[in-house]
Amino acid sequence: MGKGRLEAFSDGVIAVIITIMVLEMKVPHGTDLASLLPLIPVFLSYVLSFIYVGIYWNNHHHMLHAVQHVTGAGLWGNLHFLFWLSLIPFVTDWMSENHFQPLPVALYGIVLFMSGFAYFIFERILVRSHGADSQLSRALGARTKEIVSVLIYAVAIPLAFWQPFAACALYMLVAVMWLYPDPRFERLVAK
Repeated sequence: MGKGRLEAFSDGVIAVIITIMVLEMKVPHGTDLASLLPLIPVFLSYVLSFIYVGIYWNNHHHMLHAVQHVTGAGLWGNLHFLFWLSLIPFVTDWMSENHFQPLPVALYGIVLFMSGFAYFIFERILVRSHGADSQLSRALGARTKEIVSVLIYAVAIPLAFWQPFAACALYMLVAVMWLYPDPRFERLVAK
């Protein structure tokens, strides 16, 4: 099967995820700057989550440039990834509405971790269907950033129960690591 439908469906789901997140930001009732102060946690959570969703969309887009076809397993792998991504609006809202309390911050990290894990599974399914010597497999190469990201999540999630803001800082660190589009695929697309 071609990859076009998978790309279109994924783009649509990601657009809906971003739309849901922005709709969770309620307009304040006042007209002065003080009425915006309670929205700061909501806005900061939204920005971090928007960046994460954008990173996944960007890397998903770049990775699919190296994909020639998609199997049924690939479709399910992508749905698994989109499932975890679709939970980001919920945990973002819960975390911001409760002003970064420990359990919501930890659950936010779990959803980020599971989104990354599901993306990794999706990559492995695509590599298996294209072969170990495929352009996709060569582009993926070393997994250093993925391993470092998992280790940071492994520290941040339990840390959230004692220092939720420190955990959020670690989530931001992972996002900063991934802000630049995956250079492995940038090099591939340039060829």
